Amino acid sequence: MLLSRRLVAVRSLHRATTSNTTRSLLQSKSAASGSLRTARTLSSSSPARFRTTSAMSASQENPAAATGVPPSAESAAKAKIIDGTAVSKSIRQSLQSQVSSLPFQPHLLIIQHGARPDSTSYIRMKRLAAAEAGFKFTHLQIPADEPVDKIVEAVQHANEDEGIHGVLVQLPLANGGKEGERRVVEAIAHEKDVDGFHPLTTGALSSRTADPLFAPCTPAGVIRLLDETGVQIAGKLAVVLGRSDIVGTPACSMLRRRDATVVQIHSRTKNIPELVKQADIVVAAIGSPEFVKGEWIKEGAVVIDVGANFVPDATKKSGQRMLGDVEFAAASARASAITPVPGGVGPMTVAMLMENTFAAAKRQHEARNGRGRGVAEPLPLTILEKVPSDIEIASAQTPKPITKLAKEIGIRSDELETYGRVKAKVELSLLERLKHRKDGKYVVVAGITPTPLGEGKSTTTVGLAQALGAHLARPAFACVRQPSQGPTFGIKGGAAGGGYAQIIPMDEFNLHLTGDIHAVTAANNLLAAAIDARMFHESTQSDKALFTRLCPAKKGVRTFSPIMLKRLQKLGINKTNPDDLTPEEQTRFARLDIDPETITWHRVTDTNDRFLRKITVGQAQTELGRTRETGYDIAVASEIMAVLALSKDLADMRERLGQIVVATSKAGEPVTADDIGITGALTVLMKDSIKPNLMQTLEGTPVFVHAGPFANIAHGNSSILADRVALKLAGTEEGESASVGGYVITEAGFGADIGMEKFFNIKCRVSGLVPDAVVLVATVRALKMHGGGPEVTPGKPLHDTYLNEDLVTLEEGCKNLAKHIENGRKFGVKVIVAINQFASDTQAELDLVQKYALQAGAHAAVPANHWAKGGEGAVELAQALIDTVEPKGANGETLEATENADFKLLYRDEETVEAKIAVIAREMYGADGIELSELAKSQIETYTRQGYGHLPICMAKSHLSLSHNPKLKGVPTGFTVPIRSVKLAAGAGFLYPLCGDMQTMPGLSTRPGYYDIDLDTSVVPPKVIGLF
Repeated sequence: MLLSRRLVAVRSLHRATTSNTTRSLLQSKSAASGSLRTARTLSSSSPARFRTTSAMSASQENPAAATGVPPSAESAAKAKIIDGTAVSKSIRQSLQSQVSSLPFQPHLLIIQHGARPDSTSYIRMKRLAAAEAGFKFTHLQIPADEPVDKIVEAVQHANEDEGIHGVLVQLPLANGGKEGERRVVEAIAHEKDVDGFHPLTTGALSSRTADPLFAPCTPAGVIRLLDETGVQIAGKLAVVLGRSDIVGTPACSMLRRRDATVVQIHSRTKNIPELVKQADIVVAAIGSPEFVKGEWIKEGAVVIDVGANFVPDATKKSGQRMLGDVEFAAASARASAITPVPGGVGPMTVAMLMENTFAAAKRQHEARNGRGRGVAEPLPLTILEKVPSDIEIASAQTPKPITKLAKEIGIRSDELETYGRVKAKVELSLLERLKHRKDGKYVVVAGITPTPLGEGKSTTTVGLAQALGAHLARPAFACVRQPSQGPTFGIKGGAAGGGYAQIIPMDEFNLHLTGDIHAVTAANNLLAAAIDARMFHESTQSDKALFTRLCPAKKGVRTFSPIMLKRLQKLGINKTNPDDLTPEEQTRFARLDIDPETITWHRVTDTNDRFLRKITVGQAQTELGRTRETGYDIAVASEIMAVLALSKDLADMRERLGQIVVATSKAGEPVTADDIGITGALTVLMKDSIKPNLMQTLEGTPVFVHAGPFANIAHGNSSILADRVALKLAGTEEGESASVGGYVITEAGFGADIGMEKFFNIKCRVSGLVPDAVVLVATVRALKMHGGGPEVTPGKPLHDTYLNEDLVTLEEGCKNLAKHIENGRKFGVKVIVAINQFASDTQAELDLVQKYALQAGAHAAVPANHWAKGGEGAVELAQALIDTVEPKGANGETLEATENADFKLLYRDEETVEAKIAVIAREMYGADGIELSELAKSQIETYTRQGYGHLPICMAKSHLSLSHNPKLKGVPTGFTVPIRSVKLAAGAGFLYPLCGDMQTMPGLSTRPGYYDIDLDTSVVPPKVIGLF
């Protein structure tokens, strides 16, 4: 009975363990005097810690309230008072000074089941102690009616959260009994069990060959207080009263490990007084007020009273007072030292919890080899002097399991949806969990006007992320578009980067990945089928028959589906019962009356197929002669892909899908996916595609691959959601130094005049995210072309100009670089030029470009050789980026990051469509102005009338020149941009003016890439060969 009462009291009160001082508590004091700190090393013995009872004034009305020491009934008492309050304070102060040695705040999570007042009070004490020590503290309260499974789930989430270092469940639970408590304790990760109750801890305490990660807090406090007295534990007879798993039994184990002879007393023990009288050390943890009598104490013994018992006392305001398990006054007359109640062991329990939390944080940091939170463990990369082919390099590297990478960067297992071993989708619930974090740095990689061969934006994006993450130990995420399979089997190849800066596995990256493009294809083609089917049925049925089939009676009752109600609202028909509609209203509702000549929606496939560019549909006899001309686009040209890239969440994607305009009615009104009634079905097909895909670089740093919109008729950037997820994972917690924050490196398609401009004016406008910098990729080769060098043609050898030093041509071409630098600075962001180094580049050429870039206004300009050296080759670039965007204090310390207040967009929503097009042409391209065709003028007038004039502009022009004419190199002047037509992408949310004919379905060449692609079945598993 005594033990059961004690167990309830202690379970509510004591919840903690020790830190890297565990061994000093468990082993001999002499062994602990080295690197392991004893209580004496935390602060010197002082009169504040030891008081004799005779020193207390008899005139004090309540010395216990003033000092934590109970009044003495015998003025002649000789025992020194072991002041746990003072010792615990020194421990917390010491921890506060040690916290600065970590690049983060130790974080203690306490989970409370229910709202017991005593538990809440104890949690408040721990919160205050954590604040004093400089820790982060979280209190998670779960309602009392929730089952134990809910507590276990919360524990498991905390186990996986690398930002939480110590996990404690305040006992007792509101329900579940002892079995529930056992399940909860065993669920806590051993390395986070700062309470020290895990079975592994219990086992290690009892073993002579193992050391526990933590010692249970109250027993650890007992040992620390014994050390404070100076008593030599080894060889002493210690009597422990109590055998609870929380205090008594672990205290016995710890004393035994310090070479004491231990006798454990419990409710069945005989001759208790005689046993206590022999003890040199008495530890009372039995849960009964003043159970241990003063006359039982041996002269000179040390008494540690763990009891915390409340007894009635009418003189107290609360009506009760606290007593220990020992008769304090009488025992003080015989003992050499004694702990008071309160003010003895109680404060030590909380202090040792703080020590354990600090130890857990330090140990977890060391287990990551000093890498900060969110920094992936690098994969070693073997660099060869002669760089092999991309596929050879990728095949030689073994990716880490995607589950391991996810854990390293802070993604919980329930937030990860794996697709095999090396790729996965990430649940958007992560954004809610991490919404409190300050975002990491946001950097877009763009390029100068490229040659047809490309200038290495993808390679630079990957190389920079590898440098930041694998070499500078900063959280770093690359965010790129998913490539279409069309070019993969065609001539261009994939977009996984190149050389030693690649995304792996490259075959997974460039082929199906997780099926997002297939989902886009299915949704797009379902909508296309619905358009033709609706036109067919409207043309073959009367108004009444059409309405009846759209709203069939089920068991005699007609109803509208939710999407139909939305159409009724659009039409201004405020009725919800189909039977209430007038014949006129039925007709308006049922007939979309699509004008076939205005249909803009094509079918798509993810294959280069030139013969699908224009087709005729409806030729079967069953379609009754209702044919029309249409065509196919490549899948990534679908507006649904742009919708995916610009959606902020699932609800936003659904709304955008519904707003897609597929045609115009004969009355001139836009016909949307909502009108057709297909929005919900499209959303179902796309529901998994909205989750970003996680992959990795050659050096094991994380990459998000998500969405792949065209960079001409669409905005050419990866998804907003991938960037948002990455920014939170790279972000900082409250109290963390800005120097541990990470970077999100996201790539924009084509040259900066197109991709960067759309990133700022469309993607950032929609997302509300504020970029910090642009990394502008330049190559000596492209700059020579802009300086008047010969034409660069894919598949043909390069002219000698590009293979030999030519400073004159190069300097002339640098004017193109200067224009792009100017363009970047117009948006108020820092511009860092990355000179993507080729083997043929000379040092003089690199120096010239670097000097020119700085003179043109770049904040930094750095040659980078990541293609040949991986992340190591981009370290100087990465450091230049850090130095540019992270403000430093007078002593070189990183200052608290602030949002880039200088960032600005090029135009306002409310400006006219023509004005927005004109400002892009003038400011980005250097044009004198624009020239609108009559068709473009008519379209702009229509879109404005229909309510789309506020949308941003997505210019569709050549990427091979700053102008609309791909033959004009360098920095053209004196030209006017012709706008032949303007198209609407209402779901994606932009208008796209066409400056020429835009090809949305590529064709296959005479010698496509598929000739070289095969599957080697002679190895296990079979291996893709010939991809690049």
